[in-house]
Amino acid sequence: MKSSSRNAGFTLIELMIVVLIVSILAAIAIPSYQRYVMRSYRAAARACTMEYSQFMERFYTTNLTYVGGAPATALGCASESALDLRYTMTVGGIAARTYTISATPIGVQATRDAQCGVLTLDQAGARGEGGTGTLSDCW
Repeated sequence: MKSSSRNAGFTLIELMIVVLIVSILAAIAIPSYQRYVMRSYRAAARACTMEYSQFMERFYTTNLTYVGGAPATALGCASESALDLRYTMTVGGIAARTYTISATPIGVQATRDAQCGVLTLDQAGARGEGGTGTLSDCW
């Protein structure tokens, strides 16, 4: 009685094809994921600038001036989800009736988000961006 002695397993060619397919999928998925993370941090920075703006407006409602209204410590949004590792939140240009809030990207966010750069918001609700993209791309 002769038994069929075919070895079970994968050939080197089959293994190389699988490695090729996995590397192609990774080459597509990793940059897409990095763009998603960058955009999600940008959205968090936009939300945080709005929170700072609401703080300033509440201060103005009580004191009828923006002077002295800059938060001495960062609001909770600046440190949530490690946003403070990606953006620096500042309130500048404070006068009796004006202020400008800036979200400046730092570290990896600055290198990956050249499209929007620094996001700004002023007392009138005027939004700005300091990158190569358009305002509608960034806000």
